[in-house]
Amino acid sequence: MAEVVNLNQIRKAKARQEARAEADANAVKFGRTKAQKAREAADAARAKSELDGKKRDSEAE
Repeated sequence: MAEVVNLNQIRKAKARQEARAEADANAVKFGRTKAQKAREAADAARAKSELDGKKRDSEAE
């Protein structure tokens, strides 16, 4: 005789596997490391401070 299987467990395992595969694909597609995020934040802060330093005073005009 064939082995008895719980179809509900099989269905849920398949759904988990598909979700995990999709999450891995999205991580490769959109993910950034913590170091990359920190570097981009530092670059943005540096650019903002440079821009603020070059502002013209409205009172001097």
